Amino acid sequence: MSAELEAELEKITKEISLIDKAIDRLSKKKQALISKKSAINRQISEKASEELANQDWERSDHPWSNKVKEVLKSKFKLDKFRPHQLSTINAVMSGQDCILLMPTGGGKSLCYQLPAMVLNGITLVVSPLVSLMEDQIMAMESLNLPATLLNASSTRETVNHVHKEMTSKDPSIKLLYVTPEKLAKSKRFMSKLEKMYQMGQFSLLAIDEVHCCSQWGHDFRPDYKFLGIMKRQFPKVPILGLTATATTSIIQDIQSILSMKGCLVLKASFNRPNLKYEVVCKSSCQKDNVSELEDLLKNRFNGLSGIIYCFSVKDCEEIASELRKRGVKAKAYHAQLDANNRSSVHKSWTSNSTQVIVATVAFGMGIDKPDVRFVIHHSLPKSMENFYQESGRAGRDDHPASCILFYRFADVFRQSTMVFTEQKGLDNLYGMVAYCLDLSRCRRSLIAQHFDERWNTQDCNKMCDHCEQKGFYEEKLKNIAREYRSIFNILEHASMIEERLTSQKLIEAWQGKGPPKLRPPGHLSTTYSRETCERIIALLLLESYLKEEFHFTPYSTISYINIGTRRLSNDQELLFPMSVVRVKNDDGKSGTSSTKHIKSSESSSAAKESSSNKQSQTKKSPPSLSSSSSSAAAAAASSTTKEKDLKTSKTNAQLNENSQLQNGLTSKQKPDASSDLTIASTRKRPRNCVLSSDEDDVRGIKKQIVDVEKSGQAITICDESDEDEMKFDDFDIFPKKKKSVEGKKVPMIVVSDSD
Repeated sequence: MSAELEAELEKITKEISLIDKAIDRLSKKKQALISKKSAINRQISEKASEELANQDWERSDHPWSNKVKEVLKSKFKLDKFRPHQLSTINAVMSGQDCILLMPTGGGKSLCYQLPAMVLNGITLVVSPLVSLMEDQIMAMESLNLPATLLNASSTRETVNHVHKEMTSKDPSIKLLYVTPEKLAKSKRFMSKLEKMYQMGQFSLLAIDEVHCCSQWGHDFRPDYKFLGIMKRQFPKVPILGLTATATTSIIQDIQSILSMKGCLVLKASFNRPNLKYEVVCKSSCQKDNVSELEDLLKNRFNGLSGIIYCFSVKDCEEIASELRKRGVKAKAYHAQLDANNRSSVHKSWTSNSTQVIVATVAFGMGIDKPDVRFVIHHSLPKSMENFYQESGRAGRDDHPASCILFYRFADVFRQSTMVFTEQKGLDNLYGMVAYCLDLSRCRRSLIAQHFDERWNTQDCNKMCDHCEQKGFYEEKLKNIAREYRSIFNILEHASMIEERLTSQKLIEAWQGKGPPKLRPPGHLSTTYSRETCERIIALLLLESYLKEEFHFTPYSTISYINIGTRRLSNDQELLFPMSVVRVKNDDGKSGTSSTKHIKSSESSSAAKESSSNKQSQTKKSPPSLSSSSSSAAAAAASSTTKEKDLKTSKTNAQLNENSQLQNGLTSKQKPDASSDLTIASTRKRPRNCVLSSDEDDVRGIKKQIVDVEKSGQAITICDESDEDEMKFDDFDIFPKKKKSVEGKKVPMIVVSDSD
């Protein structure tokens, strides 16, 4: 009997197993079909949007066209529309749902404010910030246009008055601003909206910063998702969604959430041709950073208005305070200031009594100051969308303005510990890191790529730090597989001894510093400079060869580095852009030089000669707003000599030709295979070659070279900002006196990447 039961039990178990396999197979098939269905729906929606976009929305023969022109001139005091404004207004007036993507300062607000003055009834504007709404109301009042707002601080009298107007046959207000929280949490307000709709007085729903609907966006707000019911509740009311930053996938998500599939999508180009984009290496010393800001504000931007964005309230207060001590009219702005102080700071800046606002991201939305000449990001923004939107507050008057980003490796982890809980927080942040680490591509092309656009080089017109030097340098790839395996071994060893490594501890272990227990047996310390180590680790993070893991403490969140999801096989190469190589000879002919300009961490600074810069010569000084001076300097340097650049590959025979230098190296102190520095020599100096501006590199050379015969020899280091060679007597890093060796054929040490 028991045998029969056992057999039946085994049979049932097998059947269950077969059913589980069938369920798994069907589940996978279902997921595949769901994905296919979503893709088809997207295609249908995209096609419908394309068909609408192909219509002529710029026509001026609509029944409302004359009225629109009249209101533009009489009410808004404008003579003509900006790109896409008339198309959007015509779409709204015809009852068409529409999503408008327009750069910051492009004139999005007019696209719903003007129709509100022409249409019967009330236009409801949903906006994320009370301060933004207050700015809009002030602008409307200055034009004598009827607008009001409702928020949590509105008095009972104001609320009752607005509710009465909403259900009036002839309302005295045309624009009503509310936050999404008001819609989501006030049943009384929603009931008034329904009555307004039934009376035919709900003319338009405008949703500002509509990207906040999407959880894939950089600024997702849960209450915005409530707006998904608006089309169902008020199907005949056209919806206008406005944003300055949204990718194609985010637009599709917005259409789905708001039930606007297949709506008209109008995109203005993201290119702001008057803005110059630059990335500057940021010092680890706060005092040096403030000195550089002071130099910018007192010289390049002297008397000009701007914004400095900081990571934290503490940073804002400290930097603003230090700048004031140095005679700069600077004030801090952040969310911890009360409303009166924020308003006072804002007014002081808009009236130009204050030169620069030092702010967190709390300062921004709705800022409408046309003459902002610079926006400086003192810390890494959390996403390309944030960077584009914040930097876009410069140059709204269409005159040239600068957008400068100070990049430092440590700032990556300050941000990552804040954003890793967001849906796409780390992906968005790493996109910003990739932008900073890029060595040669046009900054504009990187922004365009993120927003699914394609711009030509001509679209930049040398208005970014890379295009200023176009034609002189190109990226040089380096196989860093050996470096990856060294880091991998350190992290694997740390896991075995139950230790976790921050980025700083990882670099120290890699360089042979810090506690010996963190280094695996047989570890060979790298000779890379810290800046190069940081670059390699950042690139490995971006490509998922490394990953961040986060640990909560009662006071903070800590980022640790661990082995990533991607692995490297034993014989596999790992090519990363580690340097840029000069590709033009000094006589203007194309050619290749073996000397590298390590842009990522070693950039010349001809503009600054302060003592703080002597202590950190790897900092890159931002070029002038006008590219002519730097271009002229480059041209002058290029034409000073007709000597040929070094050829790309130095063979062993060429290196041995000057064995007199090599003989000065002991066997222990010759550069090993793991070093990123090689020693070469030449009897002719290639003019204007950049060898090294990094103290660490020079010290590395000192360690490798023990003795050099001094009979007629000199060790020279060239710098892009110098016309003369510098003789380093006894290998002084910063000689007090430069000694000219012009006209002499002397050996020269060339510091470059090893291939």
